[in-house]
Amino acid sequence: MIIAASFFINIPVGLVATVAVIFHELPQEIGDFGVLVYGGFTRYKALLFNFSTALTAIFGAFMSNYYSLHIENFVGFLMALAAGGFIYLAASELIPEMQKEKNIGKSMIQFVLFVFGIFLIWSFGLLFPG
Repeated sequence: MIIAASFFINIPVGLVATVAVIFHELPQEIGDFGVLVYGGFTRYKALLFNFSTALTAIFGAFMSNYYSLHIENFVGFLMALAAGGFIYLAASELIPEMQKEKNIGKSMIQFVLFVFGIFLIWSFGLLFPG
């Protein structure tokens, strides 16, 4: 829904949201696949279940399109909800987990990647001014 709604704002915002979701979803889906296989699913069955749940994104795009046309300010509400959700996850899950790392080398890699992510979002803002 976020990708579809972001394209209602404008095309550059939609492209940036798409890239951000891809960077989030690829490792997420690989992790989900691993959990399913570890939980006893065959690779084929895990792939089938993972793919079938990913298809709900198409339903979400249709719902986003429908609600954006029928509910005033739906896109703004959805974007605020998504931003808040991602900030919450970063603050409650990712940053505390990073602070648990005792190995200074791994900790530096995490920090550099964290700063790179901030830089990437900032550079998208420069490339696609809204």
